Parts: sequence; structure tokens; C-alpha cells
Amino acid sequence: MLSGKRVHLTENAWIEGGCGGATTKAWEQSRAWRFKTAATFMRSLLPMRSGIGSCGAGCNGNNPAMIVLEYPGLVSIPEYIAGEETSGVKHEFIGGLVYAMGGFSNQHNTIALNGLVFLHSHFRGKVFQAFNSSTKVRIEFPDHTRFYYPDAMVVCKSNPPTDHFQDQPVVVIEVLSDSTRRADLGEKRDAYLMLPSLKVLIFVEPEKPLVTLHRRKSGGGFAIEHHVGLDAVIPLPEIEASLALVDLYGRVEFA
Repeated sequence: MLSGKRVHLTENAWIEGGCGGATTKAWEQSRAWRFKTAATFMRSLLPMRSGIGSCGAGCNGNNPAMIVLEYPGLVSIPEYIAGEETSGVKHEFIGGLVYAMGGFSNQHNTIALNGLVFLHSHFRGKVFQAFNSSTKVRIEFPDHTRFYYPDAMVVCKSNPPTDHFQDQPVVVIEVLSDSTRRADLGEKRDAYLMLPSLKVLIFVEPEKPLVTLHRRKSGGGFAIEHHVGLDAVIPLPEIEASLALVDLYGRVEFA
């Protein structure tokens, strides 16, 4: 099992034996997950081959290398959606590749629930609607599609009730963790910021009262804000709300 770690195909792969005739070492956690059928996942470690040759200028023993995988085939979006309905494990989808998600700490889940409870209670009688981490976000790129599971999100224009995902989140909240930080602050952040509907992207630190926020500017692009301390309050006029960090971190004990 992956023990809560989101798999990156190159994160734990390193060049061995110098530049010439380099080979690739893949740690046991480097697994690619795909569907065996529309409703069943195949959890086998796919065969890897080096075939990389020289790693180019500046190569040394600590440079990450691209792994060449022999994929039995990419997963279609209908297969992915159908498989997620029956799977006991959530998976993220990136252009036909499927990655398993593991569990998170109690502290992580407490913060995520606090944020969701605040949003849900605040939106009663309003047009906005909050969704938890069981609802996916679909992000369309020119050449591929991605599905992510944020910890919480807010939409104004919701997808049909029969859908299993949202296309137009206004606010997305991600609680960081050691195992997901690299993906959250890299690949996923960049993808979320491409959503035309997105007004605010929020990253929450679990070990200290610190929230990093990306807020869309009227002239285009996003401004970065940092809100620190339990006495801080985050204004969210985009959804007619204000989020106090003392509420977001309720029942959380810091070391």
C-alpha cells in the first residue's frame, strides 16, 4: 500500500553509476495504478526499463531521471468515472494515468472538516454551495484532462446532481501534508490556477496556523497572501464570507 503518499513517477527514481549507460532505480513506492476493468483496479507495479542513455550535461549521482514505463494502456475518462464509483480507494486522473490516494492524519482531516463546516453553515440560503473531498474537480487542458480531489471547494454554478465532479469551483482549499506538499504546491496549484472560474486558492499548513492564499486580481493573474496566527481573519468577499483561523484550526493542537 502507498500509506497516504501520492505517487510521482520520477520523485524516487535516481541515476545510478554515472552518466554513461545509466540505469534507473525505482523505489518500491513508485507504482503506476490503472484500471483492470471499468470497476476494478490493477495494483501491479508496471515493468520499467532504463533505456535512457546519457543523462546529459551536469549529470551526477543525485539527478532525477525520467522513467520509461511500459503501460498496458491508458484509462479512458468513462472507465475512470465508473471505477471510482465502486473503488474503496480514491484516485486522481491525469491524462489517462490513475494515481491512488491514501489516508491522512487526524489533524489534516480535522482542519479540512473545520473548513467544510464553516463553508456549509455560511452558505445556507445563498447561491454558493460547498463540497467535501469526495467530489472531484475536472480540469480541461488542450491535450488532456485531469481530475483532482481537493479537501474542500465552493461553487456558484454547480454541475448536474448526477455528475461526480465539478467544473467551475470558485474557491478551492487544500490542506498540505508531507506526502502531498510537492504535488499540491506544484502540479496541482498550477492546474487549479488555470480554471477560469477560480477566484481563490487556499493552502493550509497543518502544523502551524499559516494559510497561503492565491487571489485572482481584477487585472488578471493572482496575488499571493499569507495569513499567520490564530487571530488572523481571511476576508473572502468573493463568496461573501470571512474565515477566521481560530475556527479553521479548531480542536487542533500544535507541537
